[in-house]
Amino acid sequence: MHAAKLLLVEDDPALSELLEYRFTNEGYRVRTTADGDEALLLASEDVPDLVILDWMIEGTSGIEVCRRLRRDKATAHIPIIMLTAREVEDDRIRGLETGADDYLTKPFSPRELLARVAAVMRRIRPALAGESLQVSDVALDPVAYKVTRQGQPIHVGPTEFRLLKFLMENPGRVFSRNQLLDGVWGTESDIELRTVDVHIRRLRKAIEVDGGAELIRTVRSAGYSIEP
Repeated sequence: MHAAKLLLVEDDPALSELLEYRFTNEGYRVRTTADGDEALLLASEDVPDLVILDWMIEGTSGIEVCRRLRRDKATAHIPIIMLTAREVEDDRIRGLETGADDYLTKPFSPRELLARVAAVMRRIRPALAGESLQVSDVALDPVAYKVTRQGQPIHVGPTEFRLLKFLMENPGRVFSRNQLLDGVWGTESDIELRTVDVHIRRLRKAIEVDGGAELIRTVRSAGYSIEP
């Protein structure tokens, strides 16, 4: 099990120091910056598991950082919680529509932010805590390296295991072939796009059971998803 990596983008030094201290004490690995341009650079250098992003920051604005993270295939899947002093409903909606997963208005309790981060991590990347993943009748244990369907063991290869784990961490979300290459094979991989299709076919065959629904969905011109 590895510690979840947080990128904290906050231009209030006192608040940034407090949040870094609280999250570090909870076992997170925290990097901080007050600058939107540096935040994008840090996220590209070492992709975080979650971003806590203030709206009003130096350099590139928080809302634009959120937009660019969502546009970049390497960071499009990262959960983002936005922090802001703005209380106007239209601004909250704008933040969510831009791609934020959650929204917290200042002033707020650090305990509430800790709870929200924990909830997002459980929902979107539960394997970080060593928890088993469950989608429909398929269960994946990332620690024991086991997959079952309807309680029966399923044998999958190492690549298919990583592919299934990545999809199960994000049920219902459609990933392009490029996003799957980055998420499963890594950003430095020179694997061809069609390789993704080959491993999807192998994975589908491995998890097939009589009378069971087809869980992995092909979305034309978009990619693949696993249906909850």
